[in-house]
Amino acid sequence: MFNWEGVTEFVAVAETESFTAAAKQLEISTAQVSRQVSALEKRLATKLLHRTTRKVSVTEAGNIYYQRCRQILEDLETAEVAISDMQSHPTGKLKITAPVTYGEATIAPLVNSFLAQYPDLEVELNLSNLKKDLIEEGFDIAIRQGNLADSTMMAKRLSSRTFYVCASPAYLEAHGTPLTPRDLEKHNCLQSMDDYWYFQKNGKPQNIRISGNLRSNSGHVLLDAALKGIGIVQLPGDYVCPYTDSDNSDLTILLEDYRAPDQGVWALYPQNRHLSSKVRLLLDYLGEQLGDPST
Repeated sequence: MFNWEGVTEFVAVAETESFTAAAKQLEISTAQVSRQVSALEKRLATKLLHRTTRKVSVTEAGNIYYQRCRQILEDLETAEVAISDMQSHPTGKLKITAPVTYGEATIAPLVNSFLAQYPDLEVELNLSNLKKDLIEEGFDIAIRQGNLADSTMMAKRLSSRTFYVCASPAYLEAHGTPLTPRDLEKHNCLQSMDDYWYFQKNGKPQNIRISGNLRSNSGHVLLDAALKGIGIVQLPGDYVCPYTDSDNSDLTILLEDYRAPDQGVWALYPQNRHLSSKVRLLLDYLGEQLGDPST
């Protein structure tokens, strides 16, 4: 009978190029991964990995062995997915990452509602503005906003965000109202970490360099400053729309004719041949709740 000891550990090391990352992915110790892979190499009487202090890479023999083992493990995963799909209630662990503010306000309540429907699931929701490595850190889904960089990940569009340029009536009364994006060069613009604001006119993009006396990576900080009349802000609608909808609005929307195209809200997930039922159910649920169920 085939001896499986060390195979899963070797495949994880080959894919992550790291014993430490493989250990995190498998949720075991680095020492255990190293022992299992060394025992596998001894059993096969073949060196599968090149090890240095800086990097781990597969040997020629290791690459051949990896390709065959990866196919076998995928077939086993397919079998497990088939069994899981037979169950009316998905089980197991779901690991998700999302940006902090959007995650707290939008994603977390939806994930909690999903968990209430499927209480046999175990969910880990990591909120961070850092771009997490899904493979290395073992995430099933990452929520990302804006334009996506080239990636080997699969992507499902969940929703979209509209960005608005706004200022308080008090600021506009004191400093005047900009009529074109170029007019912003004369105004105090409350900045995120980006020095440019993005607009569009007649289908043509306009990127305007802005400056001001406040810079923050927190949308709530910039929103508070705008409400206090410190300057003009460009933020997504989930921040500013509650302050623009009433007759006596706290914020006035500006430059509507130049508004940039909406940005996407995406769910990224590893490019596996077969998506587990728990991941597929959550992706469908998020798409339905956020407004793009057909994508």
